[in-house]
Amino acid sequence: MGSMISSAKEAFPPKSKFNVEDIPDLTGKVVIVTGANTGIAVSQRKGKEAIFLKLDLSDLPSIKASVEEFQSKEKELHVLFNNAGVMAPPIAQTTAQGYDLQFGTNVLGHFFFTKLLIPTLAAGAKSSRDGKSRVVTTSSSGSNLVKTIDFDTLKDTPKRKKQRAFTLYGQSKLGNIIVSNEFARRYGDQGIVSTSLNPGNLQTDLARHMSSVERLFLKLIVYPAPLGALTQLYAGTSPEGVDFNGKYLIPWARIGKPNPAAEDAALSKALWTWLEEQVQNV
Repeated sequence: MGSMISSAKEAFPPKSKFNVEDIPDLTGKVVIVTGANTGIAVSQRKGKEAIFLKLDLSDLPSIKASVEEFQSKEKELHVLFNNAGVMAPPIAQTTAQGYDLQFGTNVLGHFFFTKLLIPTLAAGAKSSRDGKSRVVTTSSSGSNLVKTIDFDTLKDTPKRKKQRAFTLYGQSKLGNIIVSNEFARRYGDQGIVSTSLNPGNLQTDLARHMSSVERLFLKLIVYPAPLGALTQLYAGTSPEGVDFNGKYLIPWARIGKPNPAAEDAALSKALWTWLEEQVQNV
């Protein structure tokens, strides 16, 4: 019940104290935004130059190839926005390697992408004036829909096929917070600041798989997509953001409290172990 109350409170946030005009000069910074072709990321573009990087988060070898391409061109990475995601697609859809499409894309794909970029992020931290680089992972209030991670539903199993699409979505968004927290614990000493956040209920095409009735209800509680970028940009660019390692942010640009399951040490260890096992031979 507490998690659902938190979701309700996050759905109607107060006016943001952080605005686009507060973003500091990012000249010389190298930034990656996944899912930058649509949704919130379109509102984030304020850089001097944008370069397309081919990345399919639902295909592990593609992720490795993408990182190799990036690292052949850049030796440092200062901010990584893990922004891409899928929500409530048809249950039949899976990743190239047969994982649940939502968990495989939202969690496993971003985990592998981020892990491969750790050396580049560490180099970015060393070259930054504040000695930090940042990883900002987009979760959702949907993370409050579940109480744990059901490992029997992460691949295309009979049990997975019986789940509601939104349950699997909530599970993936809880996974995002858990993984972000683990990155904070494991790599904070290398100057990498890892945060996760709920960007807010936003008017994007993320809801394209929802029914017409569900979309009609959603319209009653959504905000313009540019507002969703504020919390991400606050975590990724603000001077105070260097102190947010391991934090969970909520709309608009505030520190919040995640689903308690996100801070379960045993669950975090189990998920990290599972994720590493999935990518060890890629």
